[in-house]
Amino acid sequence: MAFLVGAAFAVLLICALVIVRLYHVVNTGSSYKPGTKGPVAVLVVAGSGGHTTEILRLIECLSEAYTPRHYVIADTDRMSEEKICTFESSKHSDSESQFTICRIPRSREVHQSWSSSVISTLDALRYSLPLVFRLRPDMVLCNGPGTCVPLCVAGLLLGILGMKKVLIVYVESICRVETLSLTGKILYPMSDYFFVQWSSLRDKYPKSIFLGRIV
Repeated sequence: MAFLVGAAFAVLLICALVIVRLYHVVNTGSSYKPGTKGPVAVLVVAGSGGHTTEILRLIECLSEAYTPRHYVIADTDRMSEEKICTFESSKHSDSESQFTICRIPRSREVHQSWSSSVISTLDALRYSLPLVFRLRPDMVLCNGPGTCVPLCVAGLLLGILGMKKVLIVYVESICRVETLSLTGKILYPMSDYFFVQWSSLRDKYPKSIFLGRIV
């Protein structure tokens, strides 16, 4: 009985420490300024269709300091890689462009049931953890595809373990006017910077940042 009580206390203590560490990591984002001493390695999460188009428009507005750029796409996405390569070749010459394209399993397919999406998200997390731990980006930039959730969790875990603070920057899609997307609702509490493109969302979500139409 004493052993069980001690084990339960140890588990509670570990959980409390993780929560405290998580709170510290999430709430120190504004004081952390990546790139002050060099380039900013950015992990860019591209989704299929409109998500990829919007994220590339965001990347186009970034300065040359944001390099290298590590694009992550779902393994079932057949169109985003071509769009990314075309974008990079048009923006940079082959000698200047510094980008990679990585694939992980998709967290949730269109019309996939919620119950099965939990399993597929855990599978995506299994691939996301070693990828993010290897790349160690300064920032994760995403705009809504479900694939970004396990990648953001992996980036957050780097900070919880004290290995590196990774900024989580989320830009909600322009088509979300009154309510956040499911991905936005999940990442809202853990993101360092959460941008919305409609003032109605800014009024509902006080942590969000409204700069008008970004893309």
